Amino acid sequence: MSVGVAVLARRILAARGLEPCDLSIEGGELVDVATGTVRPASVGIVGDTVVAVGEPRPAKRVVEARGRFLAPGFIDTHLHVESSLVTPAEFERLVLPRGTTTAICDPHEIANVIGVPGIEWFLDAAQSLVMTLKVNLPSCVPASRLETSGAVLEIDDLWPLADHPSALGLAEMMNFPGVIDGDLDLLKKLAAFADRHVDGHAPLLRGEGLDAYLCGGPRTDHECTLLEEAREKLEKGMVVLMREGSVTRNVAALAPLLTEMTWPRIAFCTDDRKPVDILAEGHIDHAMRAAIEAGAPVLPVYRSASLAAATAFRLHDRGLIAPGRRADIVLLDDLPSVTVSGVVAAGRVVEADLFEERSHPAPVGYGSVRLGRVDAGSFAIPAPNGEMDVIGVVPLSVITEHRRMVPPVEDGLVAADPEQSLHLVAVLERHGRNGNIGRGLVHGFGPMVGAIATSIGHDSHNVTVVGSSAADMAVAVNRIIEMQGGAAVVRDGQVVADLALPVAGLMSDRPFEEVAEQFGSLRTAAQSLGCPMPEPLQPLAFLPLSVIPHLKLTDLGYVTAGPDGLRLLE
Repeated sequence: MSVGVAVLARRILAARGLEPCDLSIEGGELVDVATGTVRPASVGIVGDTVVAVGEPRPAKRVVEARGRFLAPGFIDTHLHVESSLVTPAEFERLVLPRGTTTAICDPHEIANVIGVPGIEWFLDAAQSLVMTLKVNLPSCVPASRLETSGAVLEIDDLWPLADHPSALGLAEMMNFPGVIDGDLDLLKKLAAFADRHVDGHAPLLRGEGLDAYLCGGPRTDHECTLLEEAREKLEKGMVVLMREGSVTRNVAALAPLLTEMTWPRIAFCTDDRKPVDILAEGHIDHAMRAAIEAGAPVLPVYRSASLAAATAFRLHDRGLIAPGRRADIVLLDDLPSVTVSGVVAAGRVVEADLFEERSHPAPVGYGSVRLGRVDAGSFAIPAPNGEMDVIGVVPLSVITEHRRMVPPVEDGLVAADPEQSLHLVAVLERHGRNGNIGRGLVHGFGPMVGAIATSIGHDSHNVTVVGSSAADMAVAVNRIIEMQGGAAVVRDGQVVADLALPVAGLMSDRPFEEVAEQFGSLRTAAQSLGCPMPEPLQPLAFLPLSVIPHLKLTDLGYVTAGPDGLRLLE
């Protein structure tokens, strides 16, 4: 972004003490991520830029920071705002007071539903925020050809958006088997963005497969779940984004990787984090806290959360508190516990009235659930001869296992067996394209009796439902249709909790406080069915994600994923 001569002149004069700063933060201890030290310093700010660090300068407003620490604003290097269940404006209001001053989002959730208009809405919405929301353009819409999405985006759809002020690069290249196999459409996208940032997404990928994937251009990965996996990716030049979402919580396992030597190649992200968890635990501050509690050294954690993240994503105007850098500053009462007590974003103190001064583009994607009503017969599976393929849920992971089990049979149809944690599962195409229904079995939802359905089904976002009876599954799906998106919990034919998400079937248009309260009730209701998972809805939403190992279910049926490629299971 260009800066006028008058603006530069004023910054220089204020730095010299010849004109007053707009804001001075005085008496604090500066977390100097450039040198890895902590020292007393005051910070002078003009507009959105730091102009002085050291002795206090004259200022129109002074913030007293005595007894507190000043750290650079935290950066979430990969997330889907849609997964917070609220609009970008509400997301900002939720995370900015917790110290997240920059977030890099991939709007592939809404893009899978309504295509380019969804991306354009995110790009425009980002311009209305005080925090920085950078948009990586979705690389895989759909995630693979083995599912039905609401849109298909090729390079000719993406490239016209690449120079928007909010656009950054190419978002997570999820179809890693396609890259390794040389899929021409994927290679066209990678080639076009070769001089820009390209996000990676390669769960469990190692060895020759990883080498081939990296030759395609991805340079980051947020899907590391194993320490040795992350170490190999670090050794091969990737920046490891340690993820701490609502369900996928990998920071503790990866924390030993973050040291005084490696911090420049490590950053933090949330990927998918619900508002109820952000309110209760935090956002990037929570990920940092988790790393420190797992043994990572304190100052390298702060350096990774700011300078390393900014450098990895070519955001060279931020990441440290220094003259000429963007004035994103977190005030903390304590460093090891990451206790945030104040935030300055773009030189503005984050207070309640900051969020009342802006106008935002109207949400898009209403009326996106184009699915006819269903009945119990919609979920019928003829009885097999012996074992069936079963999706095995892995706790706190989006990775699943491929299991084989013998299901019970009733009236010639496959039935659930809650006592054995075996349930019916279905994925229903909801974009009005073909009416497909993929049917199967899932193991791992405990002795749940009832049904849970949601229109959040990564990444094509068809309706996914799991249940102990086809009748309850039908009630749950029909409630999703009535609400035009959301989630519903059903028992004995009655809806016991629901949450409407009418914005593309992914987000609410209500304040985050309401959404968090409703989601909490939904989570409690799901657990009341007998499901032991702390977060039952998230694993359900990832059962259709075809590019994640090992067995998934889309509207086309079972899909297996791995280094050898993706295929429908016969």
